[in-house]
Amino acid sequence: MTNIWKIMLRELRILAKNPIFVFCMVVFPLAVVFFFTSLMDEGLPEDMPIGIVDLDNSSTTRSLTRRLDAFQSSRIVAHYPSVAEARQAIQRNQIYAFLYIPKGTTEQLLASRQPKISYYYNLASIMSGSLLMRDLKTISMLGSAAVGQATMRAKGFTPDQIQAFLQPIRIDLHQVGNPWTNYNAYLSTMLVPGVFMLFIFLVSAYSIGTELKFHRSKEWMAMSGNNIFVALVGKFLPHFIIWLALVYAYEYYVFGVLGFPHPGGAWKLILLGLLQVTSAMGFGIFAFGLMPSLRMSMSICSLWAVLSFSMAGSAFPVMGMDSMLQSLSWLFPLRHYYMVYQITVFNGYPLYEAWFHFAALVAFALLPILVYRKIKNAMLTYVYIP
Repeated sequence: MTNIWKIMLRELRILAKNPIFVFCMVVFPLAVVFFFTSLMDEGLPEDMPIGIVDLDNSSTTRSLTRRLDAFQSSRIVAHYPSVAEARQAIQRNQIYAFLYIPKGTTEQLLASRQPKISYYYNLASIMSGSLLMRDLKTISMLGSAAVGQATMRAKGFTPDQIQAFLQPIRIDLHQVGNPWTNYNAYLSTMLVPGVFMLFIFLVSAYSIGTELKFHRSKEWMAMSGNNIFVALVGKFLPHFIIWLALVYAYEYYVFGVLGFPHPGGAWKLILLGLLQVTSAMGFGIFAFGLMPSLRMSMSICSLWAVLSFSMAGSAFPVMGMDSMLQSLSWLFPLRHYYMVYQITVFNGYPLYEAWFHFAALVAFALLPILVYRKIKNAMLTYVYIP
């Protein structure tokens, strides 16, 4: 315990003197939290720019465009004389979508000849494209329904008969867990922990690698009595306390202040934060033990952290990936973190429903056991090569 305490004090002095640690362990993580949570603070994108190509220019089509402009996600910013000009506006990123109403649309509607109107949207941005597609599809259906409603009313149909004809099946939508469709609650709860893990990976590997780089490795091992477990515990205990404090501060801000849904309860968040920090630190130490080189170990950590965002399953479901990628997804700590969060915190299921993912996070935390001899040998015999 005395050796651990001495190494802890030594590590605190190193953390305080090196500005890289200050920025990567405090400044940048806090900036990431406020950046992502404020970027989507309204939950859904609002007033996304769209255009109109209205060659009919009748009172009916103008009414449609006013209704479209009243939608929360859409805002009409321009009227174009042709489809070619509207398409160029999309290509120049001036608008995300446009509605094309050909000449004679109202006349054909009144004559029940089924006119065709078209809408074009850009799916280079998946979120904006899908939301605007929904609005444009809705307004297209409303246009035909309005004419049908007026025609049936003139023929003497009752409101109930008109409703049954226009909408034979009424949809009663209930979104489980997030009834507000708040994308902030979906994305920030994966992106911010993923960036935290990225920093933890890199700082853990960098912290050991700099012992070799600045020729402090033998001094570090001597303070531990050449016991690598004492050396690692003493070195990373201050890291663990700092990272855990940051993770719990993030959880309090997101779930306590911003009110993100967490029916699973606070104690599951506390357990999940503990596993997040220990698994990420374990992987960072393991990466250095696997490749006892500052440059190579940090490259491995960077690659693994960046791939984690794709393999977590929040942007694209893992079950829809190729079978080889599905198997590979089990090797990423963020994937298991996200699954535990989804199952036990977001959906409120008991812990045993996610026991395998809990076990995987514990296994990541214990990975340094596989390479501790290699780390010790590197600290005592290796010479730093830039």
